[in-house]
Amino acid sequence: MKKNNPVVQNPIDSDKVSKNPSSLQYPHHVGGVPIKVTDEIAQRSAALDTMDFQTDQQLLQIKSQMELLASQVKDIQDRKQISQWIYNAKIKFKPEVNHIYHLYVNSENEHVLSLISPEEFQFSQRNLGRFVNSVRLLGDHTWHIIK
Repeated sequence: MKKNNPVVQNPIDSDKVSKNPSSLQYPHHVGGVPIKVTDEIAQRSAALDTMDFQTDQQLLQIKSQMELLASQVKDIQDRKQISQWIYNAKIKFKPEVNHIYHLYVNSENEHVLSLISPEEFQFSQRNLGRFVNSVRLLGDHTWHIIK
């Protein structure tokens, strides 16, 4: 035996019901997300402003990094030149890393590296010449002038 199911009729007027609610340009129920038409020009302008700001920030950061690298290059070049100058001086001992030494110019206009500081030199019987600079031997065997 077959039961007849009664046909249920929608109590809402058929003019006010959509057959495809997902294709509507507005929310079709109370909990739906409102769909707003955006102003393309304003949206594009905001995106361009944000993009300009971000890229300018990144360029400034890269520029400051380049300036730091350039300054480091100059420092290393200066240290290399100073090191070549000191290694051309008369050194009658083996310099140790991280020790302070003193550079003098003797009467024959030669550079001499000494263990004796200018303060200690006044008590010495030896005349090393005119004091130039105090220097420190670094771990990479370059020299650093102590100011």
